[in-house]
Amino acid sequence: MQARVIGAGVAGLCVATELVARGCEVTVFDPSPMPGPHACSWWAGGMLAPFCEGETAEEPVVRLGQSAADWWARQGVSVERRGTLVLTLRRDRRELDRFARRVAEHETLDSAGLAALEPDLGGRFDRALHVAGEAHLDPRAALRHLRARLEQAGVAFVAEPGHAKGLTFDCRGLAARDSLKDLRGVKGEMAVLRSADIRLTRPVRLLHPRYPLYVVPRADGLFMLGATQIESDDVRRTVRSTLELLSAAYALHPACGEAELVEVGVDARPAFPDNLPRLVRRGETIYVNGLFRHGFLLAPELAREAVAAACDGSKPEFWHEDHD
Repeated sequence: MQARVIGAGVAGLCVATELVARGCEVTVFDPSPMPGPHACSWWAGGMLAPFCEGETAEEPVVRLGQSAADWWARQGVSVERRGTLVLTLRRDRRELDRFARRVAEHETLDSAGLAALEPDLGGRFDRALHVAGEAHLDPRAALRHLRARLEQAGVAFVAEPGHAKGLTFDCRGLAARDSLKDLRGVKGEMAVLRSADIRLTRPVRLLHPRYPLYVVPRADGLFMLGATQIESDDVRRTVRSTLELLSAAYALHPACGEAELVEVGVDARPAFPDNLPRLVRRGETIYVNGLFRHGFLLAPELAREAVAAACDGSKPEFWHEDHD
């Protein structure tokens, strides 16, 4: 079977990977010759954290996201399985209690227990949650790896989709608002710091009632800082939001104040009103969209369901009837 995939972000590359596994002949259309800043998945944190997402996400995110780490590892992507730490400043202690009530599969740590996992933090926080069953990856390395693997498998990457007909998977993210009218943008902000004085080995979430933060370690002394969710599709970087992001990082670890600011970025992630992804079929086109902030967590499962619907005629969990 021949298939076309439009978009080479995390959704498109995962769909192409599942199609190749089915023995399909695949062409991917994307304007960029390589993964890069034009795709919102380039700005992702890379946390494979289904249990932590259960704080606010619907049940399918927690359940289906638990298979993501294994899927990425099967593709040859380096996956770190060290869990997630969740912290609050002392004045926000109630936020940690609230989070603990909403999130399964965690253990509570005192200062000594925290120090055993992350010595840099043990003397500064007296209580934390450790969600051991979670993982993380470097999203940019993962995107490059999937693309290279697909090229080795004979997948053609071309710039323009043209007007060819046939089975098509539309994975354009927010660009698909011309066809999916209820898509909205959810702003995500990030910064990358480099420091030899910060020694964290797993993602850390700092809860805050107004400006929650996550920090994800990457190679070579790099750390990705991100704000979890901002309801806006305005992708301008503002001084205020950047200062808030960096101030929260400084509150987590004072060494952030002397770190090198390598990069600051912002993008808008595609989401539907219920913040769950959808598969929508119109004729020979299946729209794969609405990953919200769960791109690397849910893209493998959404891709598997989309390809199964096309090849087997199944009706996936995220299937939505098209009433247009």
